[in-house]
Parts: sequence; structure tokens; C-alpha cells
Amino acid sequence: MKRLCYVSRCYGAKESAGRKAKTDYEDILASMGARNLGLGRRYGGSKVRAFLRNLAGVGAYFFRVRRGDCVVLQYPVKKYFRLMCFIARMRGADTVAFIHDLGSWRRKRISEATELRRLNSSDAVIAANEAMEQWLVGHGLTVHHTAMGLHDYLGEGRPRNRAHNRPWSVTYAGSLNLRKSSFLEKLQREPGVNLFLYGNLPPEMAEMAEDATVCGNVAPEEFIENARGDFGLVWDGAQLDACTGPMGEYLRVNTPHKCSFYLRAGLPLIVWSRSAMAAEVTHLGIGIAVDTLEGLGKRLDAVSNAEYETMSRAVASVAEDLAAGRQLRRALGSIVR
Repeated sequence: MKRLCYVSRCYGAKESAGRKAKTDYEDILASMGARNLGLGRRYGGSKVRAFLRNLAGVGAYFFRVRRGDCVVLQYPVKKYFRLMCFIARMRGADTVAFIHDLGSWRRKRISEATELRRLNSSDAVIAANEAMEQWLVGHGLTVHHTAMGLHDYLGEGRPRNRAHNRPWSVTYAGSLNLRKSSFLEKLQREPGVNLFLYGNLPPEMAEMAEDATVCGNVAPEEFIENARGDFGLVWDGAQLDACTGPMGEYLRVNTPHKCSFYLRAGLPLIVWSRSAMAAEVTHLGIGIAVDTLEGLGKRLDAVSNAEYETMSRAVASVAEDLAAGRQLRRALGSIVR
């Protein structure tokens, strides 16, 4: 079997949610015996110092990669991705692009053709989920490929035993702003929907505090142990009848890290039926997929105590996998020999 490798980098604040996924995967790879071909991981510092350190890490990689290596590159790599793949191939090593985000979808800063050329520079691709994998193949991906499904989410925290009873309530954690989550202003007015909001409520959404319970920012481990509510909501945009806007459309192929965050807290999911996560949620029995949030109160009222208990057991089983880093291990096991 090839020797697993990765390239660590300098990240922002250690507690930042945006860094959690990539640092978790570095830790999972290290636990599998993978070797870091870059410099040691660092947090904080100025953007200039971080850039220079990451550049030095890429330079170290050029000297350290060798025949028989299989280098897992967490994509997107902001700089030098195709060059890193080229140098590996010249040294007799393989590269695996493990996709977190697609730039041609999320921020649309590159074209689909450019994205596919980059990914085809690698020897294999791990897509975030099957919907993303199918999209990539349909748009020209030619290298070996597989898909994950849910993000791993490491940590020692476990949800404390707490009662879950009807009427079911809904938890939303994340960015509370009009650009990404203005749908919440409509959702709070839906009959029978009791909302718990985690995050900083901006002044322009202050009226939501009258009809929703605003819990503010809490540390991830505290949320996992003590999250209030019964279902974790994954939704984006301004509308209730569909996920809209760039981030809403991105849910068609994206695996939000938020899904795993909710699951680790013991919360079954509510997802958009046209999102990439709908098939995963339905197959695993870890929540419900809905076409619209209109009438969500009635939809939740139709979930019996027995059905919720069944979902909760499935959530607990999946959460143990995520906490142990088994998703990435399985995906690598299917493409690395």
C-alpha cells in the first residue's frame, strides 16, 4: 500500500469553525500514519506571515515528496494545486484531491472548465457527496473518483441525556444575517414552529428575539453537549419554499459541515429535498427532507414520539462514526491501494 501523506498549513484562529473540518482531517490522516510533507500546523498571525509560511510549506513538499507516496490535498488549495500534482507525478507519487468546496459553485470565481482542469491534474478525487460526484463526472471529471457523504467531526463532547417531547422545536446554528439566513424572519411566523437560534443576531434582525429563543454564540463542545431543540435545520436564502441565492443553490452539491455539527449534538436534521444531503438523510434515517418550510409546524407535528426515537438512535450511531473519523477512512480505503 502507498504511503499516505498530507501538507499541513497555517490557519486562522484555532477556535474558528471555518478551520475545524480541515484540521480534523489532518488529525485523522496523522492517526492513520500519514506523514506531513509541509511545515507544522500553526494558528493565528497576520495574513502576510500565514501566506509566507504556507508558501514555505509548499516548498518543503516539493523536496519531500517521493516515489510511492499518496498525497491527500484538501481542495481547494489556494495556491499551486496543479503544480503540486505535477511535481508528485514527476517524483512517482500520486495525489488525491479531497474536495471541501467547489469554487465554480460557491463563489463562482472560476469557471467550471477551469475547476475540472485542476481536479483532473490529480490522480483521484474524493467528492463531498454522491451528488457532487455525479456533477463532476457529468462535467468532465476523468480521474478515479469516489464520494464521502457527511463530514467527520472530531471531539470528545457527547450530548447529555435530555428529554425530547412534542411539540418538536427547531434549532438553527450559524451565520445570522440577511444575506444568508433572512428566511428565518418568515419561518418564525410559521404556526407551530418554535425556534432556537445560535449565533450573533445582527441589529437588522433584532425583532426575531421577540418570537425566537436567541442563544448567542457558544463553544462547539458546549453546543454538542447542551444544544436546545429537537431538530437541526440546514437551509439558506431568503425564501421558505426553496433554498435560494448562491449559498442555497450550492446546497445541491455541497455537504455542509453544519450537518455533522447537529448530528454530534444528537439532533436529527431537516434538509431541503433538492439538496445533496436529502438522499443521505433519508437513506440513513437521520432526519427529514422537505420541499418547503411552509407548513413546517404541521410536518413536525406528524412525527410521532416513536419515529423521533428511531431517528435519534440512527443519529447516535452516525455521530459515533463522525467522532471517530470513519468517513474519510472509508473513502480513502476505496481508492488507495
